[in-house]
Amino acid sequence: MFETSSTLLISFVGLVSIALLVISAEFAVRKLIGLAGYFHLSTTFMGVTVVSLATSIPEIASHFTASVGILAGAVDYNIASAVVLGANIGSDVIQQTLIMAIVVLMAGRLVFKRYFLAKSMIPMIVTTLMCLVLGWDRHYSRIDGLILFGSFIAYLYYLYVDERKHYDPLDHGFDENGDAPEGVPNTPREAWASAGIAALALAFTVGSAMLTLNITETIVTRTGIGGSLIGVLTLGVASALPEFITAVSGIRKGDAGIPLGTLVGSNITNPLVAIGGGALLSTYSVPGPLVLWDLPWEAITGAMLWLYLWFNKGTVGKKGAIYLMAMYFLYVTLRSVFFAVD
Repeated sequence: MFETSSTLLISFVGLVSIALLVISAEFAVRKLIGLAGYFHLSTTFMGVTVVSLATSIPEIASHFTASVGILAGAVDYNIASAVVLGANIGSDVIQQTLIMAIVVLMAGRLVFKRYFLAKSMIPMIVTTLMCLVLGWDRHYSRIDGLILFGSFIAYLYYLYVDERKHYDPLDHGFDENGDAPEGVPNTPREAWASAGIAALALAFTVGSAMLTLNITETIVTRTGIGGSLIGVLTLGVASALPEFITAVSGIRKGDAGIPLGTLVGSNITNPLVAIGGGALLSTYSVPGPLVLWDLPWEAITGAMLWLYLWFNKGTVGKKGAIYLMAMYFLYVTLRSVFFAVD
């Protein structure tokens, strides 16, 4: 549909579709957060699981639409794979560096508890290493997808069992009478209404993701720029906006559980659910820059952040935030210079 349109016009439509993708995903996220509160889940647990899954909707929708397009022969296998994988990994890197840094600067400092470093940040690093090892042969097979997606189900079950042991409603916004905080449904009818609105927003998100993918494929074909680089610099940044907005909202409310859980949890959810689920459907071709640069950089960044927190009593302040920002801009600069072509 874009064959006769100018590249400038296509790029503009692409930016609009990305904006619609983020807006619809953010709307769905708000409703899903309310539903999580309705089921009495703690803010940290919500961040690591429900909210991280919800804020990963752009990545998941992009992978789903890409996989369906690949199976139907509607999109190019290599380009579609490169774009969604680049967006996924790029989103993860920006979350654990630039967005984490901005959140820290807004909050003044963030404090990670030791159990959080062990229960959430180590799985985050392991997840990245799994993607690196499984994609080293430049292919994500359906077996690889099953391993990744199955790991998420197992991790989710472990967190839920652990959550039930420690949850206290009074610690998470509910009063002594059991009344819910603002934004949380009070009745089953309100909960169903929130679920319906979230479903409609998700449907709109999927449509926006398909349009964005088609436009990106056209731009890659015309310009020769690597699909994974476009994914990293455009879709990756846009896909990270729901996590950023959610994290900032949590900081403004004085609750660090949502920001910490969301930013770390999304780096687990994105690869395991989006890449794993997409590979289960259609398999993927893995561009060289992802295994030679993006995934190693993400693993090293995550490990350095973990070590910094572990030896700094779980605290990261403005100095640490500056380091995180520098790491992101170094990542983007070197990626653009040395790995522009897949």
